[in-house]
Amino acid sequence: MGLNLLYSNDKTGVYPNSWYAATAHDLPPFPALEGDTRADVCVVGAGYTGLSAALHLAEAGLSVVLLEAQRVGFGASGRNGGQLGSGQRVEQDGLEALVGADEAQTLWKLGEEAKDLVKGLIARHDIDCDLKPGVAWAGSSKSDVSHLHAYADLLNSRYGYDRIEVMDAAGFHALCPSPDYRGGVVDWGAGHLHPLNFALGLARAARDAGVRIHEGTEVLEITEGRPARLRCAGGTVTADHVVLACNGYLGGLNGQVAARVMPINNFIAATEPLGEAAAKVLTKDIAVADSRFVVNYFRLSADRRLLFGGGESYGYRFPSDIAAKVRKPMCEIYPHLRDVKIDYAWGGTLAITMKRLPYLARVAPNILSASGYSGHGVGTATHAGQLMAQAIRGETQGFDTMARIPNTPFPGGAALRNPLLVLAMTWFSLRDRLGF
Repeated sequence: MGLNLLYSNDKTGVYPNSWYAATAHDLPPFPALEGDTRADVCVVGAGYTGLSAALHLAEAGLSVVLLEAQRVGFGASGRNGGQLGSGQRVEQDGLEALVGADEAQTLWKLGEEAKDLVKGLIARHDIDCDLKPGVAWAGSSKSDVSHLHAYADLLNSRYGYDRIEVMDAAGFHALCPSPDYRGGVVDWGAGHLHPLNFALGLARAARDAGVRIHEGTEVLEITEGRPARLRCAGGTVTADHVVLACNGYLGGLNGQVAARVMPINNFIAATEPLGEAAAKVLTKDIAVADSRFVVNYFRLSADRRLLFGGGESYGYRFPSDIAAKVRKPMCEIYPHLRDVKIDYAWGGTLAITMKRLPYLARVAPNILSASGYSGHGVGTATHAGQLMAQAIRGETQGFDTMARIPNTPFPGGAALRNPLLVLAMTWFSLRDRLGF
């Protein structure tokens, strides 16, 4: 791929013009790497995965250098929908079919650990990021609603998870007055937060724990070995262990990961503050995701704007008019907002895998990688960082469980994966539009 996603859609060293960046708790920039340095562990990428890995390693007494090509929380970690979901990205019955009942139980527990970890980090490090309970799943057809209700039953009966409130059309409409939705569920054990402020809070905690953070420091080459050597424009890092935490911005750093983890773009718009009219969007301060294949996800901000995410794109360049791209699905859900002013609209690059489950791997004896969270990254990425930190210290059980998830390469590897995705997504979005 000739395009470097670190720079192709964004200005160097500047957060996107998002509502999140406009309301971020400023963190002074960290210096770029200059000269040669040594560490027990070098972490590449300062999103949730890398920040969590670095923080947990430093708290365990290891010396850690964290390298970020742009700014901490610059990628998907600072731009996403802010939803902290339960379990894994794939539903439990799907996991049971893929890995068997016992392993599916273990993966459910790990998903719950991920949620608890995020809540615990926020409490322990006093991170001000508007964490609130409640994520609703909305069904646009009767069969979607039946599926959601049956899934809530399955989680309760087979996994002992009783935090889900089941709603018929009237109940759901009282919560989320969109003419599009026919019912749904609310997961009160899930939550939502300000994603960039969460990332910045993790960065502060990592810095205070002794992590040496370098922004504006792209890793150009990794020479494998014991120790490994990472070359950047301004210097090198020699480290006993390496953590790859690059997700959609990995580029050519590791071919094994690149063949299985594909970047895609997603877009969010923030309306003007809605004031009293916010009640026509949501009557409670929860987040919503719907049952379309190309998911719409939304919630109200602290200042009563609608933050609406939707409209994926499969070229690697962001569209010139992101607001118009998001307005289309937003108006399918809320036709009354067709003339509302959009104050911010931004894109971000996330990463998906063939199975929509994260890809954790030991790509060399002393190099670990985690990525491909497929839109479930707030909890899963933060947890993956902790699991890699534990694995480096010899506690490999959690990492090994996640690494056992079968993750096949995209057909044709990195070269063919994008055209195939365009075809698949076009088909699924056509299905959504036709309603079957």
